[in-house]
Amino acid sequence: MKKKIQWLLLTLTLCLLWQTSDVEAKTGQDKKGTIAAGPAAKNASAGKGHYKAPKFAGSSFHAENAQGDGNVLLDLSGAAQGYVAVAAWSPARLKFQVIKEDSTYTYDIYSDGTPSVFPLQSGNGLYTFRVMENVTGSDYAQLYIAEAEVALADEFQPFLRPSAYVDYDKDSNCVKKAAKLAKKASNDLEVVSQVYGYICKAIEYDYAKAANVQSGYLPDPDETMETGIGICFDYASLTAAMLRSQGIPTKVIFGYVSPDGLYHAWNMFYTERTGWVTVGFKAKKKEWTRLDLTFAANGADSSFIGDGGNYMDAYCY
Repeated sequence: MKKKIQWLLLTLTLCLLWQTSDVEAKTGQDKKGTIAAGPAAKNASAGKGHYKAPKFAGSSFHAENAQGDGNVLLDLSGAAQGYVAVAAWSPARLKFQVIKEDSTYTYDIYSDGTPSVFPLQSGNGLYTFRVMENVTGSDYAQLYIAEAEVALADEFQPFLRPSAYVDYDKDSNCVKKAAKLAKKASNDLEVVSQVYGYICKAIEYDYAKAANVQSGYLPDPDETMETGIGICFDYASLTAAMLRSQGIPTKVIFGYVSPDGLYHAWNMFYTERTGWVTVGFKAKKKEWTRLDLTFAANGADSSFIGDGGNYMDAYCY
């Protein structure tokens, strides 16, 4: 088992080396106990065995609402719902920056006008949006810039909807599967438990993919479910897609796990309830709770799971 976990750690490290070159951010740990009850809490029918999810929360690009200059279209019509959408055209590689105070997220975007959706994960306030165009080597020049004051409908919005990192829609197979699992549940924690159990049984770690993953890789939750294999990013994205689609706020987190400083991806979900146990520690009342399906599904021991104190968050999607 020890050798298995060491190999898992090595391949997980390889699988996420791409992320360090393409995303820059300065974010802190989540402040605990400061967020109101999640939307799913109002729709839980405890004891009846038939959880009812809120209305599906989607995200999309609306060209008719976008601002821009001919080369870039920036759609902020979904800002209150926690996301921004962008489309751009260039013969060169493009990046998109979402900046708020000292937090900067940098993403690859398409150069052919295909729109992309990204979360406004830094909360309310003044955001700066920049589209950057590759000029030579690793150097980029500003192609477009805009500012906007964002007021979210609530703090959960960025973590209840699809984005480039958690890509699904209401017709996705992972959403249909989550809905079936939710029918067995009486409340939101039971939905999480059902999804957790399903993914642990259905998805295996893909060592070959981890060793060969390319910079800029983005998961396809339906593909992960269909093939039954994936790397840590795939686990986290599929988990988030399934839980978000059922009205449970869920983050995809990138960060570091001690004792070996592993750069890794996992989830955090929100609930006001207590009592559900996952990944070696209990869900706490009114807190974002870590959910690490990669380690859980592949048998990592308590030295890597621990009580959650060995996880250091870096990026949040």
